[in-house]
Amino acid sequence: MASEAVEGLITHIRRTYGAEPEFLWARTPNNAVFRHSGTGKWFAALLLEVPRRSLGLPGGGRADILDLKCGPAMIGSLLDGRRYFPGYHMNKEHWISVLADGSVSLDELSPLLDLSYQLAAGPRKRRPTREMF
Repeated sequence: MASEAVEGLITHIRRTYGAEPEFLWARTPNNAVFRHSGTGKWFAALLLEVPRRSLGLPGGGRADILDLKCGPAMIGSLLDGRRYFPGYHMNKEHWISVLADGSVSLDELSPLLDLSYQLAAGPRKRRPTREMF
C-alpha cells in the first residue's frame, strides 16, 4: 500500500499531465513510470522501497523516491544527500531522485515535474522562416 505522499504525487501527475502510472516490472510490481503524452518518453519514475543505503542514507530500511529528468546544472544545485540524490538507476547527468515521503512538498516538486515533462517533450521543431530558404 502506497503512502499518503506517494498517493498525492500520483494524483497530482494524473491531474496535471494526464499520465497514468505504468507498472512495467514483475520483480517490482509497485514501481511505476509516467510517460509524456506526446513523445511517450518517461518524465518520471516512482520507485518504492529503495534500500536507504543505496541512496547513501543512514540506517536500514527502505525509502520511496521519484526520479525526474533535470538539467545537469540544476542537479548540481539540488543534490543534498538528504532529500535530493543522483538519479537512482538512471543517467546521473540527466536525472535526479527525490524522496517521496513528504519531506519535499508538492509545491517544491511541481516546478521540477514541469521541467521533467518539458524535457521529455524533446527539442521543439522550429517553423521554417524565409531566412532558412
